[in-house]
This record gives sequence, structure tokens and C-alpha cells, in this order.
Amino acid sequence: MKPIVLSMIDNEALTEELLLCAKEHHPEVEWVLPDNPLARQAKIAACWYPPSTILKDYPELTCLYSVGAGVDNLGDLLDSGVEISRIVDDGQKLGMFEYVLWGVLYYQRDMDKYHQDNQLKQWNPLPQRSMQNIKVGILGLGELGGYVGEKLAAMGYQVSGWSRTKKHIEGVISYSGQDALPELLEDLDILVNLLPLNPETKGMLNLALLSKLPSKAALIHCGRGDHLVEGDLEELLNSNRLRGAILDVFSTEPLPKESNLMAMDKVFVTPHIASSASNESIVSQVSQFSLTL
Repeated sequence: MKPIVLSMIDNEALTEELLLCAKEHHPEVEWVLPDNPLARQAKIAACWYPPSTILKDYPELTCLYSVGAGVDNLGDLLDSGVEISRIVDDGQKLGMFEYVLWGVLYYQRDMDKYHQDNQLKQWNPLPQRSMQNIKVGILGLGELGGYVGEKLAAMGYQVSGWSRTKKHIEGVISYSGQDALPELLEDLDILVNLLPLNPETKGMLNLALLSKLPSKAALIHCGRGDHLVEGDLEELLNSNRLRGAILDVFSTEPLPKESNLMAMDKVFVTPHIASSASNESIVSQVSQFSLTL
């Protein structure tokens, strides 16, 4: 009998794509939806924000495999005692670096100001700044944050980063612990958020933290939507205490049309597209792991 993978993903389009990919590239494994009678025989579930009752509903499961960056989408299931795995994809890391690099260049080369000048039909060239003079701080130095930081540092940016524990990453000044945050933030040009989401980091991008940044600083937010207190960011932008923000993730997605963020000149919204693992990587890694169970 073929190994069975239960697809428990809170994204209908992605689910359909993964099932088609599995059928084409890994026919030796049966990927099924929750309503398939075979689902209750599955030992592994490919997950993205699965219901908290998944282990009760599918008692044969021994492994939950997160298909996105990190495992925080599993919530309380992280403490359930079953094996937890996640996708490791070099393409996803490169994609995140590309997104952050674009954001850094957007502010380094003053594209936000030129966009405003366009709206006003003004011609106002500004002095060009080199990457060696741009200070980038990264919140979160895990797989993605560490990779992004090392790549930016190799290009010549002044890079520092903060994480729960001190990291050793070439070219990156590492800070750890709450007491170190003010020193990290005090003179940045750009703050990049790539934190994992947990009870300690939820709401961490709030007025208290963001107000420690200089008014010249901009935020690139591509961690998790619940990191950011959106009203606090709006307050800082409206009072000119922050330069601007590029936002890719939100507490509510899709971002409601009536959201103030949609209409703010200083905010660039992207629809949660910073980076993702390829369907082929997801299907391949989960399918191959299922063959070992």
C-alpha cells in the first residue's frame, strides 16, 4: 500500500497545486484531502494552519510537516508530542533575500521620495548613497534572517541583527536579549523583520519598539502579520517619526480594502509574496519523508 499524506493546508489554491504536483512527480505516495476515507490512515500531514483537533480527528498521525517558513503556524500542536518537521528550501531563502534587497534598495536609492515627486510632477534629484553607508538591522537571525543578513553584509551593507540567543554570522553584528534592542535600533536606516511568531514576539513591532528607531528609518516587514501593531505604525508614519514601511504580511489577509495602510503614501503593500518554497520542493520533501515512516 502507498504511504498516505494528509493535506491539511489553509489555502485551497495551494492545496490543489500540491495534489497535482504530487500526482505528477511522486505517484508512489498518495496525497489526500481530509474528506478522503484514506485520510484516517495517514501517518504524516502536510500542514499550514491546521485545525487544533487534527491529531484527534486523524489518530494515526505521527508527524506534522509545515509547508511554510517556520513552524509557528502549528500553534499548540508544537507541544503535542508528535514529530514536527518543516520545509528547507534554498530557493525560499534566496527569494526572501531578493525581496529584502529590493526593499533596501528602494529606500537606499530614495525611490519612495521619487514616487512622491512623480505624484507632484516634480523633478528633484538627490545625492546617491552607497551601500557601505546604509545600516540595516534584522530582527530574527534564524534560517531566513541569518541568510539575508550574511548576503547583505557580503555586498557591503552595515548589518546588525537581533535574536533570542547570540548568533555568529559572518559580517553581521549580533545582539541578543531585550536589553540589547535599543542599541540595535538607535541608528538604523532600515529595520527588517524576520522573527518567528510566538507569544514573546506577537505584537513586538509596537509603538515602544518602533519609536526607538530614528525618524530616517524605514521598516521592511516580512515576518508574520501578528508581529505588527498596525495602529502604532500608522501613528508613527502620520507624525513623521518613521520614513516609511514595506509590508508583506498582515494580521488579516487579504488586507481589507478599507485598511488605512492601503491608502498611506508612506506604505508599500505587497500581498504576502516575499518568498515561498516551490511546490516541487514541498511535495518532494514531504513525500520522501513519508516513505521512511
